[in-house]
Amino acid sequence: MASTPTKAGTGLRVADPTAPGAVASVRPGMSRRDFLRGSVSALAAPLFLSCGNTPTEPGSDPRLTARPGVPTEAPVTGLSDLGLGSNGRDGLLYVPESYSPDVPAPLFIGLHGAGGAAGSWESYPARAESRGMIFLAPDSRSSTWDVLMGGFGPDVEFLDRALQHTFQRCRVDPGRIALGGFSDGASYALSLGLPNGDLFSHLTAYSPGFYVRPEQSVGRPAIFVSHGTDDNILPVSASRDTIVPTLRDAGYDVNYQEFVGGHEVPAEISEAALDWFLG
Repeated sequence: MASTPTKAGTGLRVADPTAPGAVASVRPGMSRRDFLRGSVSALAAPLFLSCGNTPTEPGSDPRLTARPGVPTEAPVTGLSDLGLGSNGRDGLLYVPESYSPDVPAPLFIGLHGAGGAAGSWESYPARAESRGMIFLAPDSRSSTWDVLMGGFGPDVEFLDRALQHTFQRCRVDPGRIALGGFSDGASYALSLGLPNGDLFSHLTAYSPGFYVRPEQSVGRPAIFVSHGTDDNILPVSASRDTIVPTLRDAGYDVNYQEFVGGHEVPAEISEAALDWFLG
């Protein structure tokens, strides 16, 4: 899978969603460029906002059941594999060296872009260490997240298992749990986060392309959205003209930051988002 370069210091490796093989992450027989061209400019199907015209399957359930509590196992500090996946698709957990079971720690969950994996978030363990923050990065079950491939399902189940794994080992502050993502992962963070606002206190979307309007929103997570003004993969108009105004109209507190750049996460945006999350 080809990768686009990132700005120096970002530490977030970006898989190119237009590279060979990536079209399967959108819909069989439909190129990603056609997918974006046909729907970025307006509201699409009733459940999909901005770039996306494939509604989720009836009855697909986005609800997560894992909840923080009293850990029953001691965590391994530093970076470790989750050990929950198959076919090379697993995930990573970073527990800072400063972690203490006596002090509930914030948790940031990072969702990679299309064609990516947990390792795309290579700068975030260091960011987590410097902030005393736990960092969880699961791999999607396929080349991208399930809602882009027909409906919520396998990735919801796996993320639930990854969260249970984390909560069994780490004392997490229930008031500081962020679900974040880049590109397809950003779209998924919004789509999955809104119906799980009783779990996620914050949602972070770096360059999203759409979100799925939930049948029932739960809670009112604070939301951070960033987008590059020169993004030629998922145009900035998706965030500026549709996603952010629609979320604000629905009553969400949205911190929106545009930057001069393309389909990427500059270091200063990562820093701003984490500072916003941790307050």
